[in-house]
Amino acid sequence: MVDGFWARQTEMALQTLTASDGHQFSCWLTKASGTRRDAVVVLQEIFGVNHHIQAVCERLAAEGFDAYAPALFDRIKPNFSSGYSQDEITKALAFLPQLDWDHLVLDVQATVHHAYQVTPGPVSLMGFCLGASVAYLTSQNGTGIAAVIAYYGGQIVNNLQAPPVVPSLMHFGDADHTITMHDVERIQKERPECTVHVYAAGHGFNCDERPSFNDKCAELAWSRSLQWLAQHATFQPSIHPLPHH
Repeated sequence: MVDGFWARQTEMALQTLTASDGHQFSCWLTKASGTRRDAVVVLQEIFGVNHHIQAVCERLAAEGFDAYAPALFDRIKPNFSSGYSQDEITKALAFLPQLDWDHLVLDVQATVHHAYQVTPGPVSLMGFCLGASVAYLTSQNGTGIAAVIAYYGGQIVNNLQAPPVVPSLMHFGDADHTITMHDVERIQKERPECTVHVYAAGHGFNCDERPSFNDKCAELAWSRSLQWLAQHATFQPSIHPLPHH
């Protein structure tokens, strides 16, 4: 059953995809408006494919991108989505200890492959919070990914042992209560191949449904993200068949 935020967006087409380990998960597609450019896989926060993630997909579609939003929590709680009240935040945080990061990467890889099969061409990743960290982890093997954009990914600093193999852009807030500036500086030092921007903002500054929303920083980060896609999502790295486990 699809309910809550998921039921509100009739413009989004619900698909069922299969990861290389056989796991089936939901994925929402918002088709590009007008002339199609490329595809972007939008990776959720801990709040699921909620209204904010859907809004990001709609903005990308308006810029000419097919936007795919895989439900990364389907392995734990299918069709989960929530808002940003304190109770909802507490419930969403309870999922974190249950996450298998390798499985999340498998689901992203499956979405990238699906997007390429539907319409061959560059496929990029844009992730927020949890999704930003998953995007970075996926970028370390670069399976068919053209570019990565990561907004305030908290686990990036704990996974710096391998560089991304695709152009990677990161956005952080200097007042983020979950990611210290020491963490950001470490990322800049240990992964100089990444482009890192820091804003006078807190965690979640891109989301206009959160108290931490900062419209000026959000617009600047968005313009930089679109420029990154225009600059780097110009060709599609080789797509290899996904291994079956």
